[in-house]
Amino acid sequence: MRNRNRQFWNRNRVVKFTADELRRIMDLKHNIRNMSIIAHVDHGKSTLTDSLSQGVAGDVIVNEAEHGITIKSTGISLYYEMSDEALKSYKGKRQGNEYLINLIDSPGHVDFSSEVTAALRITDGALVVVDCVEGVCVQTETVLRQALGERIRPVLTVNKMDSSKWMERKLTKHFQRVIENANVIVATYEDPVLGDVQVYPENGTVAFSAGLHGWAFTLTNFAKMYVSKFGVDESKMMERLWGENFFDPTTKKWTSKNTGSPTCKRGFVQFCYEPIKQIINTCMDDQKDKLWPMLQKLGVTMKSKEKDLMGKALMKRVMQTWLPASSALLEMMIFHLPSPATAQKYRVENLYEGPLDDAYANAIRNCDPKGPLMLYISKMIPDSYRGRFLAFGRVFSGKISTGLKVRIMGPNYVPGEKKDLYVKRVQSTVIWVGKRQETVEDVPCGNTVAMVGIDQFITKTATLTNEKEVDAHPIRAMKFSVSPVVRVAVQCKVASDLPKLVEGLKRLAKSDPMVVCSIEESGEHIVAGAGELHLEICLIELRDDFMGGAEIIKSDPVVSFRETVLERSRRTVMSKSSNKHNHLSMEARPLEEGLAEAIEDGRIGPRDDPKFRSKMLSEEFGWDKKLAKKIWCFGPGTTGPNMVVDMCKGVRYLNEIKESVIAGFQSASKEGALAKENMRGICFEVCDAVVHADAINRGGGQIIPTARRVVYAPSLLQSRVYWNQCTWWRSKHPNKLLVEFTVC
Repeated sequence: MRNRNRQFWNRNRVVKFTADELRRIMDLKHNIRNMSIIAHVDHGKSTLTDSLSQGVAGDVIVNEAEHGITIKSTGISLYYEMSDEALKSYKGKRQGNEYLINLIDSPGHVDFSSEVTAALRITDGALVVVDCVEGVCVQTETVLRQALGERIRPVLTVNKMDSSKWMERKLTKHFQRVIENANVIVATYEDPVLGDVQVYPENGTVAFSAGLHGWAFTLTNFAKMYVSKFGVDESKMMERLWGENFFDPTTKKWTSKNTGSPTCKRGFVQFCYEPIKQIINTCMDDQKDKLWPMLQKLGVTMKSKEKDLMGKALMKRVMQTWLPASSALLEMMIFHLPSPATAQKYRVENLYEGPLDDAYANAIRNCDPKGPLMLYISKMIPDSYRGRFLAFGRVFSGKISTGLKVRIMGPNYVPGEKKDLYVKRVQSTVIWVGKRQETVEDVPCGNTVAMVGIDQFITKTATLTNEKEVDAHPIRAMKFSVSPVVRVAVQCKVASDLPKLVEGLKRLAKSDPMVVCSIEESGEHIVAGAGELHLEICLIELRDDFMGGAEIIKSDPVVSFRETVLERSRRTVMSKSSNKHNHLSMEARPLEEGLAEAIEDGRIGPRDDPKFRSKMLSEEFGWDKKLAKKIWCFGPGTTGPNMVVDMCKGVRYLNEIKESVIAGFQSASKEGALAKENMRGICFEVCDAVVHADAINRGGGQIIPTARRVVYAPSLLQSRVYWNQCTWWRSKHPNKLLVEFTVC
């Protein structure tokens, strides 16, 4: 994540905090909270994050200022010391009163969903921000689905309580409806392993905040104020402050129905909303003679300089002193979000690719600092100071230390093979303290870390483990909710800048989790992004940050499509090799519903054990178990949502041409028959073959073109559909097709 200046707070005051002190707290794994802030665009995530650090969270990126949205995920670390009184009701494990909260503010725009995914992978909890006026929106559901898919436990804050529209709105059912809408999404996508993760104000998992003015509260704050007045415990008072609970001051009794009396009001309105409204109105009207006695009753002390403030400035300062956002939100995070020691027990199934009973899975499950190193790199951060990239990630077990020799397992690494595997030494381990990057000797599990010296061996993501742990499996690759489907061709305005362009594209591909940079057969340099805005930002970064301001020329954006089939081929098709000695016969049919998505999500793939894959295909998709063991390959790119299945019986020398048939299939599935777009959701069945006995007559030059033609032929005998994969189209019309036509 891009670093912002990190500030550390002790009871809402800035304190000097050294790297050694930070390193000490990193060993307290029960006192660490790793969390993300997620929401729909413009719901106030960044403003709320700044209010937690009192507006000194660092400089804003120029592109962010121009577009008015968050583009890159940014991290701040908050140090918080809770009082003994506040911790009386905390029942979880803890090691003292000091807490370290690693908080990542992520973008809300759909084009930058990959940044959200990268943030969620290395965090255990999420603060979901919802605008109190707009309520739950489209992207709120998207990011919540992503979070629950990663087994991230959410808490909610209803934001923008300082909005004038909120102050004028009737509160009878509005907030309940906003929270219920969020809970419907949580209930739809929640994982049974997580249990009930729905949020309720009476449980303290919902806050009400005004990020712009820097104040927030939970029902816990007000319940503590009224406990002595009503003579009930804190949890009982919180229940009364929400839902169908009314209090009549004339009879001094609580009821579940409105008695009709003008003084009988809901508990939330009477004891939370009206006091806030009264304080705000008094400040805005500059009625200081009424304000000071009210603040004295609340136990709020203002400094002498602050008493001279007027109007909005006074209101803002009074609310920050009475209901500071940092106290309410940080306490909610500490009480209701899990520590790494707790979260990794149930997240290990989603994280680790290998057997869940081996030493590495157990070390992740127990967050064991003495176990083998398991570290996941989720993002590469450009470092202008060093002119290189910092590998940023999370230590799930063991310790990463300066000078340690590590095995770097890339996303294409297969256990037991040497592809996408490197053994290199980490030059230094880095943490950020304030505006500075501090080198520390080591960082234990449960914490985030940046590493120097291994960037040239990592493209986007990787798993790191100790040099000698040769039987370790990598941590699962991240699943993005969007795809890089909008493409442009770029070229240099000045031909001599071509080396800068080539190097700049390599650095751009490394810096963004989603962007794809490639070279077409025609020699064009292609940049693909999730949407037009994402592509615009990528090209600005390419020109200004990675090419030193060299001018580039871009083509008009082109949206990627996918080709598929709607029904089985009308007949079996046959293709002959050019020497007429080899025949291949195939049929094409659509994959079963949900199978293409399962392949794309990584649930089914070429790395799976054939027995496990056969069982899954037979139980979930109705395949014959014997047939499921005859899958030759997936494609395009070995993991694409198409496959070739061997249906032949008694064909001699078939295995001799298998690799050539696969090569032809890969070429054809990458460039479909109609518009040269990728195929999707097609199963090609090899029905029969005639293979020449002489090896010289069945080489790749004869078989590959034949296989390509026989893949194209059955596809052209039936209806074809082009799926528009553009992110804005998918978000607005998730179940609609853009174009449909038939080829005779």
